[in-house]
Amino acid sequence: MTTGKGFGMHAVRSVRARRWLTAVGLAMTLGAGSVACASDDAEAEHEAYVGAEEVCGGLFAGPTAKMVEDVTGRKLFAWRNSKSVEDVVRALKDGYASGRSWAAGDDLCELVRKGATPTEPAGGVKFSMYAPHDVGDPGLPAGAEFYTMGQQSEVARSGAALYFECVTPQLKDSDKNPLRIHGSFGRGKSDAPDTREYRNLNMTILHAVSLKLVKALDCENNGGLPKDPVLSPK
Repeated sequence: MTTGKGFGMHAVRSVRARRWLTAVGLAMTLGAGSVACASDDAEAEHEAYVGAEEVCGGLFAGPTAKMVEDVTGRKLFAWRNSKSVEDVVRALKDGYASGRSWAAGDDLCELVRKGATPTEPAGGVKFSMYAPHDVGDPGLPAGAEFYTMGQQSEVARSGAALYFECVTPQLKDSDKNPLRIHGSFGRGKSDAPDTREYRNLNMTILHAVSLKLVKALDCENNGGLPKDPVLSPK
């Protein structure tokens, strides 16, 4: 599998775009057999396609699963061994330890709908470490807009992005230099309408998954994220 560019909310900034979540509109080349890779015992135990409740190890289990179905317009997705929240935590910690201003992080979930063509952009969730100058960038492509949650939040028809900071006892000196986390959700190919309701669903899904990440990281004050998503355009 190969991943392409994201859904393009940062196309106006080429450097920033490279860090933009590849899981948002993952232009994955699925290829023959990549959807149902039953090459090991763990995958062989599962159906090739599962509902939103089960995909990615139950990441969206609960009310979020219905939201995923609504924004993607699908009820069945390819099951595959996905990265766990712990895998993403490890990638973020490695990026922080590198001393770089930003780091790629890792994909948490790939949403590949049943019936997807080999070159069709998929959806998904990814978290990375953003550079300080990424927040406050006024440039968004046509149709995208800022929301007010977190250090910065952005939403478009095709997905959402959320920037927040994490101070955690798991990272030395993070009280002086917080871990800067960039999360993104993309719904992939979908015929769902571009309305405020569906944009809010994009952000609500990302917020719900982000809370799972900050819990695993022991971020103080949930990384500044509220218990319930703030869905206010800026």
